[in-house]
Amino acid sequence: MSINAKRRLRPGRRLVIGIPYIWLLLLFLVPFFIVLKISFAEQEIRIPPYTDLFVTDPQTGRQTLHMVTQNYKEIFYNFWGTLGQMLGLGGSGDSSIYLRTYWSSIKTAFSTTLICLLLGYPMAYAISRAKPEYRNGLLLAIMLPFWTSFLLRVYAWMGLLSQTGIINNLLVKYGIISEPMDLFYNSFSLNLVMVYAYLPFMILPLYTQLIKLDGRLLEAASDLGAGPVKAFFTITLPLSKTGIIAGSMLVFIPAVGEFVIPDLVGGPDNLMIGKTLWMAFFDQNNWPLASALAVVMVLLLVLPIALFHRLENREMEGGRHG
Repeated sequence: MSINAKRRLRPGRRLVIGIPYIWLLLLFLVPFFIVLKISFAEQEIRIPPYTDLFVTDPQTGRQTLHMVTQNYKEIFYNFWGTLGQMLGLGGSGDSSIYLRTYWSSIKTAFSTTLICLLLGYPMAYAISRAKPEYRNGLLLAIMLPFWTSFLLRVYAWMGLLSQTGIINNLLVKYGIISEPMDLFYNSFSLNLVMVYAYLPFMILPLYTQLIKLDGRLLEAASDLGAGPVKAFFTITLPLSKTGIIAGSMLVFIPAVGEFVIPDLVGGPDNLMIGKTLWMAFFDQNNWPLASALAVVMVLLLVLPIALFHRLENREMEGGRHG
């Protein structure tokens, strides 16, 4: 009997896997469609502060659909000109603040993911190759920051990096610098704290994948004349591809919508989409525009992930048939 046939005989397994998936899908789809509906409404001074999509005629009692796309037009205002300006190609006209915010969020999330990967991979590799009696202690050290409040850790960095903070005070005290450095409320502090906050999310998936690597493969590569560098790039790195992708997604996706870190340590020149959403909801009380911003952000994240999974499934099917 084939493996596929055996799997068809296990409905309980599908049920156990399917229920959480359906639950998570509902938790995503129901709020998403509510936000999508609001994004096609208009701002209005009332509670809730937006118009209804279905308007009832008081005379005939007929309902008509009233949808507007003004919120999306405002987001994508002068799209090509803004894109040219962001890429340094000299686009013309006024730029869209919202597109610039998306671009800033994606750049910051990408740099955070890349730095976390460069730092996290050697750490995960070292932990996976450590003696078994030391691994749990090393993993505990990686997860230890989660025992403290996330907000408290960000405030701790504020105390370290500010001009009157611990780092500047020590450097001035011992004569290393003559005056405090500008370490806070800029791109440096934003990237530093983002990497600190999300580094464990990169290390743990990488460790999970690297610990399963069969050491005999590296021994065989060494016997065949491959040096450590060649063995790493031909064996270790390809076999850890799944961990790299999982860790990158776990870092990149929440980093795009991060609100607390950019607001507290990023400064006004590092405006990200999380802060823009907050301002649209609470400062401007413009729920339709904020909903449109949220919908675009979700699509920016979901579509590439869906395309990646589709390509990955095709590669797996091609490998089976090959």
